Formats: sequence, structure tokens, C-alpha cells
Amino acid sequence: MLRAMYSGIAGMRGFQTKLDVIGNNIANVNTAGFKAGRVMFKDILSQTVGGAAAPSDTLGGINPKQIGLGSAISSIDTIHTQGSAQTTNVPTDLMIDGDGFFVVTKDGQNYYTRSGNFKIDANGTLVAPNGMQVLSDAGTITIPADAQAYTIDNKGGVTIVNADGTQELIGTIQTAAFANPGGLAKAGDNLYAETQNSGTAQIDLPGIPGHGLMMVGVLEMSNVDLTNEFAEMIVAQRGFQANSRIITTSDEILQEVVNLKR
Repeated sequence: MLRAMYSGIAGMRGFQTKLDVIGNNIANVNTAGFKAGRVMFKDILSQTVGGAAAPSDTLGGINPKQIGLGSAISSIDTIHTQGSAQTTNVPTDLMIDGDGFFVVTKDGQNYYTRSGNFKIDANGTLVAPNGMQVLSDAGTITIPADAQAYTIDNKGGVTIVNADGTQELIGTIQTAAFANPGGLAKAGDNLYAETQNSGTAQIDLPGIPGHGLMMVGVLEMSNVDLTNEFAEMIVAQRGFQANSRIITTSDEILQEVVNLKR
């Protein structure tokens, strides 16, 4: 009886975690570049009450008899499918069409993001909303104060128009690719940090294999599917309720056992 109760407790914990992840997905349904998470379960230890036996000439084989002891979280995955494109026509809004991440840096530390809602600061430097600088071949992209205009192409090249009308390529926005993007750690502010299981960042130019081209004046929106999230919410809610019923039913039966002495 206690086995069933503890299995119910383990199940409730798991579905609570699933609801936490679903809640975070829904909260970020309009977050640019956000990647949804999902919870996967696994069974815990099983208690063997009868072992397996091989068949003989006169008797067939016997399967093992095992009682499971509940479930646990197997993994919380980040789903790196591409989100939908939203046209903004803002010249510093960028989207990677394909694989790869923008690289932003602060104090020599690189972080990675799919959110390309960049801006030009007071120094003319291309930065993320949190002030981190966007990485290029020259380290950063800085638009000179005397530039008449600037453009960004689909391979990350930033070209300015000088006062005399000549064009000059001042840098190329670089992107990073990873052997295992799912191994990246979320660091807040739409950023990811490299981990031991993500692989080392392969920083290179957009358009080469493994690095998607850029779309200018477009943002990548969240890849959260609300229909799927609401369906998963129902599954998690009913699963939580069902596991709570296991606990209450086990409690009722234990109460009957206690009443036997009366």
C-alpha cells in the first residue's frame, strides 16, 4: 500500500514540474527568439517480487514479476525549431533563417541568442537591448557619426555610405553554431551560455554550412504552439489529479486496516 502512495507522490511532483515548464512556455509566447521547453518522464526503480526463469524441456519460461515505484523527470529539453517570422521593417531587426545564433559579448564573455532586436547606441555601436555588443570580425559594429546611411545584407555585412557617396564595408555580423544546441543553458535576457554538452561555439560568417542567412527588418518570434501547450496542460492537470487520487485511495485503505483492530 505504501508503494502506491509513494508512486502517487512521485507522479504529482513530476506533473507539477511539467506544469511549471508549460507555464513558462505560455508566458513567453510573444518573446522574440524564445524556444519552448518540454518535460520527459522516466520510470524509477522497480521492486522485483519474482525472478525470471528459463524454459526447460517440461516447463515454459517465467517472466519476472516487478512492481514499479513511480516516475521521475528524465529531461527538460529545449526545442530549437525555428519560430515564425514577423516583419518589422526596422533596419536593425535581424533574423537567422536556419541554424545558428547571434553572438553578443560583455567583458570578454560571449553569449548566444536567437533574438535579433538590436539597436544602435549613442556611440553608434550595434547592441542588444541589454547593452551587450554584437560580435563581428572587427569585434564590434560601430557606425561612424559622419556616415550618411548604413545597410545590413543577408550575410551579415554592414555597409555605410560616406559623405562623398562612397560605400564602405565596416564589418560582418558573425553567428555561432553548436554540435548540440540542446545542451546550451538558458541565461536569461533571451541569452544562452555554452556548456560542456553543447560543444564549443563554431563562430563564422552567415551563409556557410551550419550557419543560416540573415533576414533584415524581420524578427524571429517564439516557437511556442499555444494549441499544443493547452493540450499538454490538460494532460498534466489530469495526471496530477489522478496521482492525487492514488494517495487518497491508499489512505482510505490504510484507514480500513487501522480499523480492523476495533
